[in-house]
Amino acid sequence: MTTAVPPGWPAISRHVWESRYRQPGEADLDATWSRVAAAVASAEQSDREGWTARFRELLAGFRFLPGGRILAGAGTGRRVTLCNCFVMGVIEDRLPAIFDSLAQGALTMQQGGGIGYDFSTLRPQGTQAQASGAIASGPVSFMRIWDVMCSTVLSTGARRGAMMATLRCDHPDIEAFIDAKRDPAELRHFNLSVQVTDDFLAAVHRREDWPLVFPAAGNGEAGPIIERRWTGASGAVPCRVERIVPAAALWERLVNAAYDTAEPGVLFVDAINRDNNLHWREQLTATNPCGEIPLPPFGACDLGSLNLTAFVIDPFEPGARLDLERLRSSTRTAVRLLDNVLDITAFPLAEQSAVARATRRIGLGITGLGDALAMLGQRYDSWTGRGVAEEVMRTVCLEAYAASVDLACERGSFPAFERDAFLAGGFLRRLPSALREAIARDGIRNSHLLAIAPAGTISLLAGNLSSGIEPIYALEARRQVLDASGRYETHRTADFAWSQWQQQFPGAAPPATLVEAARIEPLAHLAMQAALQPWVDNAISKTINVAADIGRDAFGEIYLAAHRLGLKGCTVFRPNAIRGQILAPQDMASASPCCGIEREGD
Repeated sequence: MTTAVPPGWPAISRHVWESRYRQPGEADLDATWSRVAAAVASAEQSDREGWTARFRELLAGFRFLPGGRILAGAGTGRRVTLCNCFVMGVIEDRLPAIFDSLAQGALTMQQGGGIGYDFSTLRPQGTQAQASGAIASGPVSFMRIWDVMCSTVLSTGARRGAMMATLRCDHPDIEAFIDAKRDPAELRHFNLSVQVTDDFLAAVHRREDWPLVFPAAGNGEAGPIIERRWTGASGAVPCRVERIVPAAALWERLVNAAYDTAEPGVLFVDAINRDNNLHWREQLTATNPCGEIPLPPFGACDLGSLNLTAFVIDPFEPGARLDLERLRSSTRTAVRLLDNVLDITAFPLAEQSAVARATRRIGLGITGLGDALAMLGQRYDSWTGRGVAEEVMRTVCLEAYAASVDLACERGSFPAFERDAFLAGGFLRRLPSALREAIARDGIRNSHLLAIAPAGTISLLAGNLSSGIEPIYALEARRQVLDASGRYETHRTADFAWSQWQQQFPGAAPPATLVEAARIEPLAHLAMQAALQPWVDNAISKTINVAADIGRDAFGEIYLAAHRLGLKGCTVFRPNAIRGQILAPQDMASASPCCGIEREGD
């Protein structure tokens, strides 16, 4: 069947549409946009035709890219979730409860959601349960069961299961968790992140000892007791010191594992919780699989990205500029669209529905930043480029919050809203006084509004954009993507901005602004993430790509610099024998990276 395609649409983009998003009977992209727009507008109480037209206009030309689950599921009539990812409930340290949690994860994944877990509640290997006398096998052993479940539930098709596992830096099994993926056959469907606290890094800097602990309740072992706030508890609980290790040695072990295998990443959980808009009712310890949304138990990701290249006027010309007015209006419409998604989506579990509708979290982000900067004549690693990026994110943030206040006037605030507590949050205190006053007066529809996802698959759909806030990875490359049967296809790809340059200036060499990721220093990657983080109330998925020959000390310093800059998390990817490399310029990738398009939940 011949279908109409946008002019210049790459073959890989069409492949993504056909294998992931196109529904039976859809002759072209216009039909996909119309299906999604009508479905999302069905949540409107009046003027549904008008909102269908507005949403469709937002989608046309790839100006706004809803999360992949929205594109694949909205308007299909199938019982699937339109939320990309979830953090699952607290895993109780009892065998029946553990397998109940496994079943909940399987149901969620079956309906299309990626899942994240904090495994810190599971007792360490070798300890004895007081009630049964059984000897615990530890969190990593149970993670293997989840890994098998994931490969079974999503064993075919164009998507692979995505899961995130986190563990506290003071859990007695933290070393086993850190080293878990040194075996390339282990935990292939998991991304791993260590919950790193400010106290732990302070102990690292001071070369102090670090106690590894577990809640004392139900644990008959002897040992010193200290108070720690633990996953699933509302406050501090008595914890027994199981072992004591040098903090610096534990940190070095983490850095070495990440250097050799690209995992684990780190979550700076104190920074996450200081800035959590729902700080008074949540303690966040886990994220979705790619890290851009820290979530409470049973929390959900409702994602979409504004394509910045669509707002560039006169690209590559001396007068190139961003259409900020159109960006603002698109932001407002995108906020409404994502808010509507929460009213039309199915949820795999009743608990997920309750949490999502009590808080109405959404995650509006950006993609195509690297390409847009190049089209504007800015280098990704320049201070002026970071200034442009910060202006963009600030514009999106403030407009999104204003739109959510307007929605609260129309539809009411999110049910869990408590004005004084909400306004006392770290992120809210950074907003302009006029916006804070509007929230105090009128409320706000959504507890959180901004998140920057990797957006890899939807960026391929839109013409192979630089994804999320990443720089251009390679001007040209070969890339493997899954087809509907679960087999890989190889495509030769050209970066979107590079293709635009070639069309405008045939035969001309690429300008200096078309800088590839390999030519960008690691600290410049961090500086870009740090420039945007103050305007993102959730978090940012960002991979710091480094050269294979970087020294271990310099590699470890990237994580410490990320903490100093106030980031909420950090993932550093060094090409290695275990994980291969993300994309190979002019050569195909042989391994799926931690945030590859098959792993990100679309």
